[in-house]
Amino acid sequence: MALILGKKLKMSQIWKDEKIVPVTLIQAGPVTITQIRTKEKDGYQAVQVGFGNKKEKNVKKPQRGQFGKLGNFQHVKEFKNSGDFNVGDVLNVSQFKEGDKIKVSGLNKGRGFQGGVKRHGFSGGPKTHGQKNRLRAPGSIGSTAPQRVMPGRRMAGRMGQERITVKNLKVAAIDEKNNILMVKGAVPGMRGTLLEISNS
Repeated sequence: MALILGKKLKMSQIWKDEKIVPVTLIQAGPVTITQIRTKEKDGYQAVQVGFGNKKEKNVKKPQRGQFGKLGNFQHVKEFKNSGDFNVGDVLNVSQFKEGDKIKVSGLNKGRGFQGGVKRHGFSGGPKTHGQKNRLRAPGSIGSTAPQRVMPGRRMAGRMGQERITVKNLKVAAIDEKNNILMVKGAVPGMRGTLLEISNS
């Protein structure tokens, strides 16, 4: 199984088979295997990887003890995996190849506090019949019997900044020299978003 952490750079386009293909450029790796989780010791199988360099002054004492000589990592994530990895192994984009189907996870863009029309697709109220300046109001939210608002009611609130996973994305091209993965289509988040990439 191929796995890596990456940072979303930007969207662009490339020529392929005399067609323009929209791609997302991802700075993928290199990542270092920092820990192996096993069923016997931890109750599940996973691989922990470190990505990016943290400045020495920002590294806390427990991190120095955990990672030792492996490095000071800005991001540390776990992938559920039972592959043949060893602590200290360095992974880069060479584990992927053109045409691979991959799965990309990350936080989508934050959209702040939004009303019910934008957040949940409510239709709003009518323009006439006594309505005034209430076109995008949510309407009644309570019930007659319990005389209170039930938990889970769809209302206005914070939107975005949720973990999104997009499956079956295709690797359009790879730049091994600069560790850049070109993925056909869009991936979650804004520029600079941390992404988890693995074979789907």
